Amino acid sequence: MSESEMKSTVEERLEKFWELSKLFSKPHPWHGIYIGSEAPERIRVFIEIVPGDTMKYELDKDSGYLKVDRPQRYSNFVPEPYGFIPQTLCSDRVGEFCAEQTQRENVVGDEDPLDICVVTERSIPHGDLIMEAIPVGGLRMIDGEEADDKIIAVLKNDALFGEARDISEVPESLVDRLTHYFLTYKDMPDGRKNQCEITKVYGRDEALEVIRRSQKDYLDRFRSIKSGIVNQFMKQLE
Repeated sequence: MSESEMKSTVEERLEKFWELSKLFSKPHPWHGIYIGSEAPERIRVFIEIVPGDTMKYELDKDSGYLKVDRPQRYSNFVPEPYGFIPQTLCSDRVGEFCAEQTQRENVVGDEDPLDICVVTERSIPHGDLIMEAIPVGGLRMIDGEEADDKIIAVLKNDALFGEARDISEVPESLVDRLTHYFLTYKDMPDGRKNQCEITKVYGRDEALEVIRRSQKDYLDRFRSIKSGIVNQFMKQLE
């Protein structure tokens, strides 16, 4: 067997192992949940927090469990279910796109999965769940010098919002609430303001481009890690 054939065999066996491991353990929400075959037009989303939550939760990247980030400081809670898009990363490509669109230098990705809010008429009682959603737009948010886009989507088959395909079809008052939340959710009780700003509310086409770039950023980062694992196996077989 040639070296290339052996490497291909190792990769196939690792793929089977990773698939089988899902039968015995909870998949990591960031890495183990499939974004969907129709991405970026239709995607699977992992929800961390929902309207009414008095705590701010976020993903613990190492374990895959949700952890308490901080109590919500004020009475303005996230207006819609909020989480991230699996198998995405806001890194070089997302930062470059934000820099191009804002004509700013030194903007970089925040090195986190791409954030998303899912608009729905339904009351969702808790987070730590998966939704299927259709991106319709987003908020171009910059936190300091980091691109921190917030994609806005509608819940697939939602009775009230499910037919929307662009941000222009979402009530302006709801978009205003989302904008206000993200501009204020890091304010400090002593009156210090956060460094967040939203430079634009953009439509579907730009949202899809941000998602595509975040998918490529993810593959760039984690494909190399996967290749490293394969190479380690190869060395052990020598």
